[in-house]
Amino acid sequence: MAADHASRRAALRATLTDRGLDALLVTDLLNIRYLTGFTGSNAALLVTTDDDADESRTVVCTDGRYVTQIAEQVPDLRAVVARAAAAHLVESAGTQTAAWGFESHVVTVDEHARWSGLGSGVRFTAAPGLVEQLRTVKDEHEIGLLRAACTAADRALADLVAAGGLRPGRTEKEVGRDLESRMLDHGADGISFETIVAAGANSAIPHHRPTSTVLASGDFVKLDFGAQVGGYHSDMTRTYVLGRAADWQRELYDLVLRAQQAGCEALAPGVDCAAVDAVSRSVITDAGHGELFLHGLGHGVGLEIHEAPGIGAAATGTLVAGATVTVEPGVYFSGRGGVRIEDTLVVREQAPELLTLTDKTLTVV
Repeated sequence: MAADHASRRAALRATLTDRGLDALLVTDLLNIRYLTGFTGSNAALLVTTDDDADESRTVVCTDGRYVTQIAEQVPDLRAVVARAAAAHLVESAGTQTAAWGFESHVVTVDEHARWSGLGSGVRFTAAPGLVEQLRTVKDEHEIGLLRAACTAADRALADLVAAGGLRPGRTEKEVGRDLESRMLDHGADGISFETIVAAGANSAIPHHRPTSTVLASGDFVKLDFGAQVGGYHSDMTRTYVLGRAADWQRELYDLVLRAQQAGCEALAPGVDCAAVDAVSRSVITDAGHGELFLHGLGHGVGLEIHEAPGIGAAATGTLVAGATVTVEPGVYFSGRGGVRIEDTLVVREQAPELLTLTDKTLTVV
């Protein structure tokens, strides 16, 4: 299934019409990729509300390095070539008055001032997050890429464990490089972010960066990692025990697993994002460890590893069908160890679809 970029642009036009805007000047490269399929490093896109069926007024601009690439990736839109892509589109507007939205959350003050001084008839209106709102709901093409990214991560972890890659004597850095290499072997285009490998007391640091710390028997080993396929990211965390699990480790793991399951089960269209966090967090709070759950429950995943919607105590808004999110509670005993369990799921009408399929039963390796 191919991406339907034209339908995405049509949805954006409807939003612009509701806002009373004549066009949106899109300069965020991920948003341009979402709307056109173009993956180059320099571009601007003008989406106009009064366009006709063949989109003759919508135009994408890039520089000379990407003439061939843009013809291949965006054959359905008119393309122009200019190094200063956004400024060129503004200048090309002429002196006829028009109301253009711009992505004020990514445009600098200097850029806005430069465009405003070009002498065109454009009146700029801040319009942050319009494309990101559309990106919240994934279509089946996007979900297919997310599913492939999660599969690459699942298979890489299975290989790592089967090969004895989690064993005393290895360093966190060695394990991280090994896991990342295996994701590439299983079809990933790249990694989603720097892999977290946290052993022993380091597992109590939520976003620990791998070091030369040596894995030892009795350690918790927390792995937070993801693969990227077609620009879309996966995100998963699993926590293991090396050698033999102590009673406190089993109790802590069971607590986090119950909280994670509660959060996953709470995912449904129309549910407040903050309420999902509360359902999961209450499991940990009722056990007396609420102050050790140090972060929000989850976040959206897609073209970015962290995108809308956020799922946390202060989150606003409600879940919608097609949103892809993580559920990742954790409890962290400073200086001793911690557990986080995370999955990537799609919000569906009947029940959430789990994309990360690695078993979550406490595993001692």
